[in-house]
Amino acid sequence: MRWTISLISAFLISGLLVTGCGVPQDQYDADMAALKATIAKVRGEAASLQQELDAITARKVAMEDEVNRLKDALQTLTGERDALAKAEELAKKRLETFRAMLAKFKAMVQSGKIKIKISNNKMIVEMASAILFPSGKARLSDEGEEALTEVAGILATIGDRDFQVAGHTDNIPIKKRQFKSNWALSSARAVAVVRHLIDSGMKPKNLSAAGYGDTQPVADNKTGEGRAQNRRIEIVLQPNLDELPDLSSLEKMM
Repeated sequence: MRWTISLISAFLISGLLVTGCGVPQDQYDADMAALKATIAKVRGEAASLQQELDAITARKVAMEDEVNRLKDALQTLTGERDALAKAEELAKKRLETFRAMLAKFKAMVQSGKIKIKISNNKMIVEMASAILFPSGKARLSDEGEEALTEVAGILATIGDRDFQVAGHTDNIPIKKRQFKSNWALSSARAVAVVRHLIDSGMKPKNLSAAGYGDTQPVADNKTGEGRAQNRRIEIVLQPNLDELPDLSSLEKMM
């Protein structure tokens, strides 16, 4: 734009200089004034156009930034949508697994051999210690072995799942030489159950044992009925790794 104005100015001035000798001074001054006015006008228009161009360029940059921001937002939303769809599919499969287990355990629940409950989003098969063990012992009774064999036959049909066998007691201190505490008794009973489940066809890699003693009561230990409820074995269906929260975002903190 600037070189255009300069070219116009040079051309007009040259023309005036060439013809200036035959032009009266008044005419010459008028023509020069008109020329300067034209140049000023052209420069003003050029400046205005430059301002418009700068404004358009700024808007273009802003629009490009907005497009990039929207692309990033779309990518994030797409990732969240895919993650949500995956989570919903996993939840659906897990619910189907729970429903299948409930259906298979229906007869045992109705007979009173077991209870099925949901705690902390985990399915738990609960069996009273009175069915499984003689008082103060960690050796399975015949009735207990029979019930556990039936349970194992059902649990073995559930693929790719881990189970934790948890032993629980009441708060009455044990007075047996073999067990120094309720912790020891509950742990020994959990191990005995695991061994029988393995003997009944379950895979050892899918089983673990834990003893909680009297630390997790489900009823009041002040009554005989409450203590009986607290003496129990729980077989807990563990969540798969893909059902656990994604903790990868914590890696930077570590």
